[in-house]
Amino acid sequence: MDEEEGGGYETRIPSQGLGERAARGAIVTVGGQVVRILIQMAGVVALARILSPRDYGLLAMVVAIVGVAEIFRDFGLSYAAVQARTLSAGQRSNLFWINTGLGASLTVVIIAGAPLIALIYGQPELRRIAMVLSFVFLFDGLATQYRADLNRNMRFGVLAATDVVSVMLAAALAVLLAVWGAGYWALVAQQLGQAVIGLMIVVGVSRWIPGKPSRHEPMRHLLRFGWHYVSAQLIQYVGSNADSFIIGTRFGARPLGLYNRGFQLLMAPLGQVRSPTTSVALPVLSRLRDDSVRHDRYVLRGQLALGYLLVLPIAFLAGAARPVIVLVLGDRWSGVVPIFRMLAVAGAVQTFSFACFWIYLSREITGQLVKLSYVETGIRIACLVIGSRWGVVGVATGYAVSAAIKWPFSLWFAARKTQCPVRAMVRDATRVTAMAVLCGAAGFVTCSVVPLAPLTQILLSACACVAAIAGAAALAPAVRRDVEDIVHTVQSVVRRKGKLAQ
Repeated sequence: MDEEEGGGYETRIPSQGLGERAARGAIVTVGGQVVRILIQMAGVVALARILSPRDYGLLAMVVAIVGVAEIFRDFGLSYAAVQARTLSAGQRSNLFWINTGLGASLTVVIIAGAPLIALIYGQPELRRIAMVLSFVFLFDGLATQYRADLNRNMRFGVLAATDVVSVMLAAALAVLLAVWGAGYWALVAQQLGQAVIGLMIVVGVSRWIPGKPSRHEPMRHLLRFGWHYVSAQLIQYVGSNADSFIIGTRFGARPLGLYNRGFQLLMAPLGQVRSPTTSVALPVLSRLRDDSVRHDRYVLRGQLALGYLLVLPIAFLAGAARPVIVLVLGDRWSGVVPIFRMLAVAGAVQTFSFACFWIYLSREITGQLVKLSYVETGIRIACLVIGSRWGVVGVATGYAVSAAIKWPFSLWFAARKTQCPVRAMVRDATRVTAMAVLCGAAGFVTCSVVPLAPLTQILLSACACVAAIAGAAALAPAVRRDVEDIVHTVQSVVRRKGKLAQ
């Protein structure tokens, strides 16, 4: 930390060894998210056998509306703090008070609007659910800049541990309450408990006490970045939650509960893995923005890693969807299977778009991101409305179609403002897509022709997918180079010798 005039301090992250530090951070972050997801899956397995689809549907109804408050609570200021070249102690304190004030204000607004939420869906229980859930925004607002500082200083291990511990304790609380007959309140307590526990941990490890708000700190560039980011996120939120709103208002709580379980089983864990990769990539890419060659190389390697490490498993899960759903949720949730498969298609395509999202943030073209969000949201809502004519599965199909349309649009918009490697990104994504189709087909055929117990089918399907990847790597030099590059990256990180961004 370098001392400023006036006795303040500003944080600067050295550029030496960024590749190695980011790669280690990626491994730690993704590893932590994998543990977190496993804990969540254990909670899902337990809760799905105790709670009903309606319980999940009621919570999803509230989240579809009040979740928009999370965007305003953050206001894009966490990413603004992470990507800033320098950040003084006064600026950091100001950001803390802004996020805290926004969180407190949103809690009050949601409490006041809770009766309206219940009226919209025609479910009286939603009033009390919304009122209790509103306090999540207060606790998250307090934690925002603590987490942003850990991220900025690349303390990814601490962030990963925080996520794992908070999820584990909150899941245990939810299961305990569900066993005691709390119903949907077990799910509400899980959300609230995770926020409280996470806040306590980040405050404890940071050992930072915010200073008083100051009007003399330069905040305009941080707020401008945040405003552009939150504008884009707000528009995208409308599109992302239109599916739950349409299902909830047209088909009711139980169908929404089925859709929500398919979404939470796949898209929520996927988002939990993908989002932290931005936390790893953004500090590095922001410091490489003046070195286009290294910047683009990092983006391409990041996209390729996301493709092989996330898209291929998604394809496998889509192929083996039936035994996976029966094993995890139970026989009464079999209606989730076609929904799950269509959402898997959407999740795979969205993963390719994530590397492009890094470009928007690191190149500071968030204004372009806002324009893109208008286009994407319009396309998604149109696809969802058309798909809803065929029920819940039709909505899931519309979600997948809109995701497939979004990716080329996002590349085109980015290319208008930056010299991003569009051709190379499309080429690599096409290769990964071919491998994903191969994995999905191997899993589907295996499950279809082998009438065994669900766990046995899943294991055989996994073996078939691994064999398909190995065969493709042996026959296709490009695939072989991809696999070797990813393996080398992991090995170099473990040995602390990798220098990916150089």
